[in-house]
Amino acid sequence: MPGELDKVADQARALREWFRAFVRKHMGRSLTPKALRELGPLNRLLERDEAFSQISRPHHSGGDRLELRVMRRWRSPESLLLPIGEALAKFVCEEDFADAKACEGHSCTLVFADRTRRRARRWCSMAICGNRAKQAAHRNRLKSKH
Repeated sequence: MPGELDKVADQARALREWFRAFVRKHMGRSLTPKALRELGPLNRLLERDEAFSQISRPHHSGGDRLELRVMRRWRSPESLLLPIGEALAKFVCEEDFADAKACEGHSCTLVFADRTRRRARRWCSMAICGNRAKQAAHRNRLKSKH
């Protein structure tokens, strides 16, 4: 139906903003079991899944190997949110929130897991936000010299 995908896009944006607030609230320290109560919206999304496993041939394999793949029934436009929910749940369960940081980019709203050895990462992407910050610092140094 017309507008169904727009509705799902709105739900995806709302999920993104909810998760961004959750991460910002808890970043810098490990999650405790108390955080589980706050994860209700994500758990409710994950409950709607109609996933199943299936044995199949790997997509890019010329051999005789078989693999077990997770498949999904796409019964409604809202089911498009399920892979996003899985990715968020995986982040919650597998990442240490003590390593979660907000990008220091001027107008960037992204958060990331800092897995560097010294935990000194400052930007979501060195190629984008880090490069912009270094260019701005360079321009400021040139201005202060003149």
